[in-house]
Amino acid sequence: MMFWRALILALLLPMPLAAQSDGTLGLITEEVLDDEEERFDPTSVIGDVITSRAEAGRVANASGAVLRMLDKISGAVEDVEVATGRTATLGRIDVVLGECRYPVNNPSGNAFAFLEVYDAGETSPAFRGWMVADSPALSALDHPRYDVWVMRCTTS
Repeated sequence: MMFWRALILALLLPMPLAAQSDGTLGLITEEVLDDEEERFDPTSVIGDVITSRAEAGRVANASGAVLRMLDKISGAVEDVEVATGRTATLGRIDVVLGECRYPVNNPSGNAFAFLEVYDAGETSPAFRGWMVADSPALSALDHPRYDVWVMRCTTS
């Protein structure tokens, strides 16, 4: 048994040293990295979605938004289409859509909307601010019974 262990170790240990000594498994040099940078074309990765940094930041106002509303107690989920300046009601809350914006090059992309959420009978909003469709937890409604998310903007 000891003979086989010694034979295996004798055969395997010199292999990495021999491979490294001829440079085949050596570190990547700056010369190789420079070649990679020169060949990289950002438009090949991004394609037609974003053609420049200026276009990446351009947004358009939409005529409305689709909101998802959840009643945590009953489990009822409802998708509601709301026009800008209008109110959607779910149970005891009213949600007013101030505006909805979306990326110019991608209307179905990352929408963000300005919402005001009022509890029934209250004059001050329970939530007032921007909600982002891709990151609903970034600015979320903190309500014991209801959750509201922005799904997307409506463009027609």
